Amino acid sequence: MTTFWIFIVIVVLVSLALIWIPHFRQQKLLEAGETGVRQQTNLELFNERLAALEKELNDNILDQQEFDSLKKELEVSLLQDIKQGQDESLNVQGKRKSALWPSLMSVIVIIVAGFMYQRLGAYQEMENTAAATPANPHAGMSPEQLMQMRVEMLEKQIMAEPENSQAWFNLGHAYMQAGDFDKSISAFDKVISLVGEHAELLGPKATALYYKAGQKMIPIVQQLIDRSLALDPHDPSTLLLVGMDAFYTADYQKAIDAWQKILESDRSDIDRQAIISAVDAAKMRLQANDGAMPNDAAHAGVKKADDSAAATTAKTVTIELSVSPELASKVSSTDMIFVFARPTEGPSVPVAATKVSAKALPVTVVLDDTTNMGGSVKLSESKNVEIIAVLSKHGNLKPEAGDLRGKLASINVGGTGALVLDTEVQ
Repeated sequence: MTTFWIFIVIVVLVSLALIWIPHFRQQKLLEAGETGVRQQTNLELFNERLAALEKELNDNILDQQEFDSLKKELEVSLLQDIKQGQDESLNVQGKRKSALWPSLMSVIVIIVAGFMYQRLGAYQEMENTAAATPANPHAGMSPEQLMQMRVEMLEKQIMAEPENSQAWFNLGHAYMQAGDFDKSISAFDKVISLVGEHAELLGPKATALYYKAGQKMIPIVQQLIDRSLALDPHDPSTLLLVGMDAFYTADYQKAIDAWQKILESDRSDIDRQAIISAVDAAKMRLQANDGAMPNDAAHAGVKKADDSAAATTAKTVTIELSVSPELASKVSSTDMIFVFARPTEGPSVPVAATKVSAKALPVTVVLDDTTNMGGSVKLSESKNVEIIAVLSKHGNLKPEAGDLRGKLASINVGGTGALVLDTEVQ
């Protein structure tokens, strides 16, 4: 509505300017005697142009005939300008008016604008539409800003209702999404103190602890998982965590079993399509590692065709990952290994990546389009790739002192290679 009002005001002001500016200009012309000034100006311009023509004649730029013709045109132009000025002077003097006429026109413009706004501007419809569809107050905000705003709203709700268990539960998830795992754990503990120990609370708390530990299955996380599954063997939040950790540690069959339990529970509060996609990705990894589909896939009636397997293999890179004997003593079961693939030609950006636990060494790692890092270039579109592996003791992607590294300079997409972690980062 504010924009529409501004538009109406601008239109009215422009209309009034078109009425009053000529009126004031006319008065000014009469008072200043602009006609005489104009004639004087015309004469000065005539003399300047005539002098220029005479100079060109003297310099032989113009001949006498051309000079006479141009001089005649200049004189005719001067006479026309003088006559026009005299006519305008007479018109101005004859049309001297009072302010009554522009005042009357101004009133008419304002009345017409109001009438058009009320009748043709759909004022009521616009007002109702604005009330029904309010402007989005969060437009232009980044995901981080939106998350922070959600956290602040939940915190205010908690301050007003400190015993609201649902608000504490929502706040715990909001903290976890914002990466504040300590506060997330505290929030879930508060919910447990209010309503008791339930699987749907132990699972999220275990997840927050898992992320706080750098995505490592530390003893307290495993204890919470065991307690949660003892209360509810099909709790989605707990089974999601179990499957995720198993997937990251290349225990694909365990990940499939955990996620299948969620699907078998027939719960309506889960994203079934996302879980099915995760199961399919784990089956693909298991197929690439073992050369055969898992038993549950056969039970579901899924068959593996030779040509499909060949097509899948042609788009993957299989790496036999191991550590050199000299550095084997520096490997801990809590370490994580990050494996990257990037093209040997073109932009040197990772096209696939995965993470496995060091306790699985030696291990077979399969990279394909399902491990794409979100870029526009896919592994299947490359011919040769470079493989880099980093054994991290700190849970960070960037190598730090004490981490182990290994590199495979080039391997064909669709091929198999061996990569040894043989360098310690200094």
